[in-house]
Amino acid sequence: MSLSGTGDPAGGEALPVLFPAPADRVAPAARRTAPPPADVDDSARQLTFFGAEAADPSLADLAGLLAGPGEVVRMGGTARLSVVVDAAWRVHVLVAELALRGVAATWEATADGRHAVRTSYARTLKPLAVAWLRGTGKRPPAGFHLNGRRLRIWLAAAGAAEPSGFLLGLGADDEECWGPVGGALDAVGLSGALLGPGEGGPAYRITGRRRLARLAELVGDPPPAAPATAWPARS
Repeated sequence: MSLSGTGDPAGGEALPVLFPAPADRVAPAARRTAPPPADVDDSARQLTFFGAEAADPSLADLAGLLAGPGEVVRMGGTARLSVVVDAAWRVHVLVAELALRGVAATWEATADGRHAVRTSYARTLKPLAVAWLRGTGKRPPAGFHLNGRRLRIWLAAAGAAEPSGFLLGLGADDEECWGPVGGALDAVGLSGALLGPGEGGPAYRITGRRRLARLAELVGDPPPAAPATAWPARS
């Protein structure tokens, strides 16, 4: 099946098949980080150093896509990442984030009105596949952890604001991943409630002023394509 990524899925400005890595999107290691809210304790301040703005983009950040609903498949010595998202702005953000890491991607509309984003098969993605695949199933590797850059990509693919908190969506068929991913959230101070498919999930629901402030600090400022209401706001 050919991929058609020449028009904007929202019907607006055209979305190229391949995004160049825009120079103004590359965050230098010393880029500014806003101070944490006054009510966040010292551990939260320390976590800021793991935020999305604390280091340059790397291929390892794409593990955040696999923590959520992303999939990886292998072919010979190469691998490909893919994810289906529910909004056009997510396509823009994810294709740009992939391009920042030297990974070409395309997108196409799905029959149910969503958008499938796929990378090319690349040797550089094979380590992710080796780490995450158990046969054909997906499972986080031993020692898997989250940081701001991984959370940012996860949120761009499957984050959703609620009146009382924020949802981080999971893969519907990835039940073996849910527990380890929840443990990784706990480790960065983002303990969440696991929602099953019948409860609006699968997803982790993050609530509480301190945890939401921490999430906002870790993922950094919203990408230009993201609606303000779709991204956690810094206090």
